[in-house]
Amino acid sequence: MMKENAKEVQNGSHLTQNENVSATSTNKDPTMTVTDGALKKSDEKAEVADEDLRDPFCDPDHPVKVTFQEVSAAAFKIRGGIERTPCSRSHMSAMTGVEIYFKKDYMQYSGSFKERGARYTLMMLNKEQKQKGVVAASAGNHALALAYHGSSLQVPVTVVMPIIAPMMKIQLCKQYGATVVVEGDDLGEAKKLAMRMAKEKGMLYVNGYDHPHILAGQGTIGLEIAEQVPDLDAVLVPVGGAGLIAGLALAVKAMNPNVKIYGVEPERCASFKAAIEAGKPVYTKMSSTLADGLAVPTVGVNAFVTALPLVDKVLTVSEEYIALAILRLIELEKAVVEGAGAVGLAAILSNQVPELKGKKVVIPLCGGNIDTTVLGRCIERGLAADGRLCRFVVTVSDRPGGIAELTKRISSIGVSLKDIFHERAWLKTDVFQVQVKCVVETRDEEHSKELENLLKTNYQIISFGANAV
Repeated sequence: MMKENAKEVQNGSHLTQNENVSATSTNKDPTMTVTDGALKKSDEKAEVADEDLRDPFCDPDHPVKVTFQEVSAAAFKIRGGIERTPCSRSHMSAMTGVEIYFKKDYMQYSGSFKERGARYTLMMLNKEQKQKGVVAASAGNHALALAYHGSSLQVPVTVVMPIIAPMMKIQLCKQYGATVVVEGDDLGEAKKLAMRMAKEKGMLYVNGYDHPHILAGQGTIGLEIAEQVPDLDAVLVPVGGAGLIAGLALAVKAMNPNVKIYGVEPERCASFKAAIEAGKPVYTKMSSTLADGLAVPTVGVNAFVTALPLVDKVLTVSEEYIALAILRLIELEKAVVEGAGAVGLAAILSNQVPELKGKKVVIPLCGGNIDTTVLGRCIERGLAADGRLCRFVVTVSDRPGGIAELTKRISSIGVSLKDIFHERAWLKTDVFQVQVKCVVETRDEEHSKELENLLKTNYQIISFGANAV
């Protein structure tokens, strides 16, 4: 079992880039050793076969179980370079019946909690490795965090980003001083290229959610939460590769073992839930999701063995409630948060945690790097999920005054018409009738129900809501 093979990192000393990595001491490949955090090649072949691309820090056969001492060491080391973000009571507490506190780590300089692990990992490099630099594969926050802190600590950083990465994030990485390689159809291909570059050039490959120092660095958010809300009852943690929940749960449970840790994943990529069911990290088929930062098909091996005994419950949330959570945060908290950071709130809005009513609950808003195009779509989907954006199809008279009568009726109850489309050619009713498809804006779900009743009272052929096509 993985738990039996897990090696603990004591006092931050057993897994530094200054020493040989014991995780690979049993590696049967005689051509590879790991010294000073870099992959040393016993041969000088220019090409590296895919089967030789192993990350010695993330060995499935010998996973590393990070300890609280390592998190404490990370907190001490990074304290001068990381923002201590606020953890403030939410305006939504009364509305939801849960006393919510938002840990606002989207306020870090590069926009996410990833800075914690990135800075600690870079600070743990030895002199030689700092000169050679690091390489990572990322489509977003991990790349930004490494780029920013690499510039601050004068460590060369190369990031391989897939062609699907948002242009805004590519440009920001370049502005922070990183060498950016845009290649690969997806993150998997980008990772292979990054690991090949690491082996060929002697750079350290940094896994953004499973390197032990990354986990320890992410755990510092848990220390801050425990200090800022000392009597909390639960934490709802977003889960992608499981690096955040591993470090956070380790820190919070060490400070207060009675705190409940809930993992929250998007339904379209529930890889942590699948790993729990299988007893080990397994590949999980994923689909496109608003929480793209959590779309990791296989959770990290180190993250899994660290988090498994500490997580009390794992939840999955739908795209509808992720969009609604983003909307609520914009409207009520004045916070622009990406989908990955909003899943904790989505779990509360979808009524999946009734046992937390009246309890003090912390939700990490872990990232704010949302693409502006995606943000616009999220707002519209959130309005639709909230019953404030509705559509209907109704058949009305095509004689003069028919459309005017429809618009007059919907305006009489305060409904705002946003879009209207006429259809005549495929109608099979009276030739002097027209089918009208409308998108309207209402105050709330009750208001939209009032509109539906009004239309059904005055028109014979009406289709309302999701079925209106």
